[in-house]
Amino acid sequence: MEYNTTRNHLIMREYGRHIQKMIEYLLTIEDRETRQRNAYAVIELMGFLNPHLKNVEDFRHKLWDHLFLVSDFKLDVESPYPIPTRETLRARPKPLPYPKRYPKFSHLGKNLELVINKALKEENPEKRQGFANAVAYYMKLAYNNWHKETVHDDVI
Repeated sequence: MEYNTTRNHLIMREYGRHIQKMIEYLLTIEDRETRQRNAYAVIELMGFLNPHLKNVEDFRHKLWDHLFLVSDFKLDVESPYPIPTRETLRARPKPLPYPKRYPKFSHLGKNLELVINKALKEENPEKRQGFANAVAYYMKLAYNNWHKETVHDDVI
């Protein structure tokens, strides 16, 4: 009797041990055409095992990447997509840069700060007054959200 603990390490669990054994068998096939045909058959079978991935845009490309990953990048077949390397599949994304400046009115939010800056740059006095009214309305609304008592317009 053969236990899973004595078998090879399962590389991708979503495909199971049978697919992994099929890919290991692909590595032993000498004839290139037969190996290519069998690789396409294994790709079809991998697609049947994961029907929820068929909605993914590059579904077939992902299956070919998984085929090469399970074969430890040793499989010599013609792929319709570029053959991945170990480095490209294991690459980590670059960390996102955090903003270095902090808003002046952090309790009111960044968008209100942008509106205030736009109002300060406005030349037209009517539009400037409109910006001021909108900012005051929002500040009163924000104050009323966090405080129980009402506030007079002069305070804002």
